[in-house]
Amino acid sequence: MMGEAEVGWQGLKSRGTLLFFDFLPLSSNFSKSLLLKSECCEIIYLIHVACVCAGHNASRDVVTLVKSVLFHRRNPLHFHFITDTVANRILSSLFQSWMVPSVQVSFYDADELKSEVSWIPNKHYSGIYGLMKLTLTKALPSDLSKVIVLDTDITFATDIAELWGIFRKFTDKQVIGLVENQSDWYLGNLWKNHKPWPALGRGFNTGVILLYLERLRRIGWEQMWRLTAERELMSMLSTSLADQDIFNAFIKQNPVLVHQLPCFWNVQLSDHTRSEQCYTEVSDLKVIHWNSPKKLRVKNKHVEFFRNLYLTFLEYDGNLLRRELFGCPTQASPESIKLQKALEELDEDDQCYDFRRERLTVHRVHLYFLQYDYTPTEDNTDITLVAQLSMDRLQMLEAICKHWEGPISLALYMSDAEAQQFLRYAQASEVLKNRKNVGYHIVYKEGQFYPVNLVRNVALKNANTPYVFLTDVDFLPMYGLYDYLRKSVVQMDMAHTKKALVVPAFETLRYRLSFPKSKAELLSMLDMGTLYTFRYHVWPKGHAPTNYAKWRTATTPYKVEWEPDFEPYVVVRRECPEYDQRFVGFGWNKVSHIMELDAQEYDLMVLPNAFMIHMPHAPSFDISKFRSSSSYRNCLNTLKDEFHQDLSRKYGSAALKYLTAQRNI
Repeated sequence: MMGEAEVGWQGLKSRGTLLFFDFLPLSSNFSKSLLLKSECCEIIYLIHVACVCAGHNASRDVVTLVKSVLFHRRNPLHFHFITDTVANRILSSLFQSWMVPSVQVSFYDADELKSEVSWIPNKHYSGIYGLMKLTLTKALPSDLSKVIVLDTDITFATDIAELWGIFRKFTDKQVIGLVENQSDWYLGNLWKNHKPWPALGRGFNTGVILLYLERLRRIGWEQMWRLTAERELMSMLSTSLADQDIFNAFIKQNPVLVHQLPCFWNVQLSDHTRSEQCYTEVSDLKVIHWNSPKKLRVKNKHVEFFRNLYLTFLEYDGNLLRRELFGCPTQASPESIKLQKALEELDEDDQCYDFRRERLTVHRVHLYFLQYDYTPTEDNTDITLVAQLSMDRLQMLEAICKHWEGPISLALYMSDAEAQQFLRYAQASEVLKNRKNVGYHIVYKEGQFYPVNLVRNVALKNANTPYVFLTDVDFLPMYGLYDYLRKSVVQMDMAHTKKALVVPAFETLRYRLSFPKSKAELLSMLDMGTLYTFRYHVWPKGHAPTNYAKWRTATTPYKVEWEPDFEPYVVVRRECPEYDQRFVGFGWNKVSHIMELDAQEYDLMVLPNAFMIHMPHAPSFDISKFRSSSSYRNCLNTLKDEFHQDLSRKYGSAALKYLTAQRNI
């Protein structure tokens, strides 16, 4: 039943004593959360945390929760996520690239649990996923004895080990730990005819739960909550607060089974909350729960403090959480060992040391940062526009969306704080928030170079169409290019031949441009000097092979031959080679890709009625480094030579012409 993607720690010995485990198989004994004591460390507990997470928004929220937990923790953690397909894809990729020491992650398919709760009518905005905490005794491994269960809108202000330690305070009969509900909801006096589900006193809030799974299974939890729900639904007809209603009805009938947690373990910032009576000083609280639909806009006299705490973790640099945990020697995961070995093999005296080190940097990746919805076309001709950008190019997004109505895959190179600025920008834009076929993938900043080809590859690998249009975000495609390219894919028999369709590139030096609506209009602007062929005045070799003179009068596609430094923008099958990630910053990042396409014997075909126009912008930081640093340029030449050699080894005689061309330059 369980699909799992596990990222974490493996068996580790310190002076002959086992400390903790990594990549634990699901068949291993999860109940052994107390690990052995080493000679240099205190007793270390493996803490298990479960969350239900579905969709793009919840996947963003849970990252902030995880950051707050990781920031304070001193123990190894095992996160158990019950996810839909979307959240699984996002979070598995994120944790795989995050590489946080002493963290293991398992995923469980929510679709396989839906039948357990789909019979329960639920009015709460969380929908069917708001009921899935009821299924945890079945969903989680049978030998997992205890787990902390958290909503995604939780922020920790202390070490989660303190909460885990409360399990030791349970009596022999107690199976659930909960904080009392801090609103009057279950008292039934909020409005006329308000009829909540039965609860013990004020009831309990299920945003933070300590579940003693072993004991719950022993008392027959699955049957007990079902019988409770069936009985109450006969009169209540539906739940209003999802699983919380059923938990409370169960506790009302079985009060001896609940352990009431101090209220600072779940300070609830909901409407009509009494949370201010829960603590004397804000420093007393342990966990903040944003359980109002208003979230950060909720009213509370200390809401500014709570909001600032939340925003701290929202924008906190997740790279800083990769630190090792314990004050004693630890053995890293296999991936970390491999990475460390590769770093040690680098020669620090090599003039290209910084470039080579950058290539080994593992960047965190958060796929589908915003809501994404794409339905494949039936004719298998669809094309995704693929590009990458950083914060200084955000202003291009609205214009691109207006020029290209098809699917888009964008990789954004940003810090955690910049990603939140982008989120606010996108949510405030009428153009962007109405486009659901744009996949935004955050590649988090790390290192001194812009890893342009790594970022491009993230966008390329997450395109969901048979074909991709590989472009840069500084270009605006001509109006109607999407439909024209789809027709060209069919006409050029792209499904059965290896072709790269070249879209001729032009540029303007004007920030305000009356965009040409046709090829004829573009040629007129070219003749008047309003437009130019792209980079003709600084880098003519980059696009000269397109043969603009021939293009002016061409009515059918024509083939061109590869020439040194050719870097056109092309449409290819999605299974094309990835970009070579040794090239970071400025220089040869696209040239090398076109060379590999040519080495694989792609035909370069120029489209006669397609064009794109580069819009002006300030020079990038990396091009400034290229122009000002001779060592940068020398190192780039070294990387070029190495790329040529690798190409020759990979493609044999087909790549000899590149070595010859390089010697003739």
